[in-house]
Amino acid sequence: MESKSHFEPDVVYETFKQVWARSSEERGPKEETDDAAMAEAEPVVEVIANAAGGPSKKPRSTTANANALKLTCEVLKLFLTETVQRAAMVAEAEGSTQIEGSHLERILPQLLLDF
Repeated sequence: MESKSHFEPDVVYETFKQVWARSSEERGPKEETDDAAMAEAEPVVEVIANAAGGPSKKPRSTTANANALKLTCEVLKLFLTETVQRAAMVAEAEGSTQIEGSHLERILPQLLLDF
């Protein structure tokens, strides 16, 4: 029996696409230099980087495999489930019946180290 994820892969993929688009906008076009020596050395570095499997200057769209999206949804579900469980334990120890921001603040450092 397969458990249904609480996150839709399509929503996760759209989120990834927005982050990828934003990060490519922040990087912007490569800065041009006026130095002639740097201009001559640049193609050599580019050839070496491409030969070594480094990033090329060819624009490519970033995609995510369907299985990767499913696994990402599962990791998000597990992460949030663990977050709520730990915060609930802290809230219960304090005698509270609701999880508040202070409970999350107390568990997040260790939670992030665990994941």
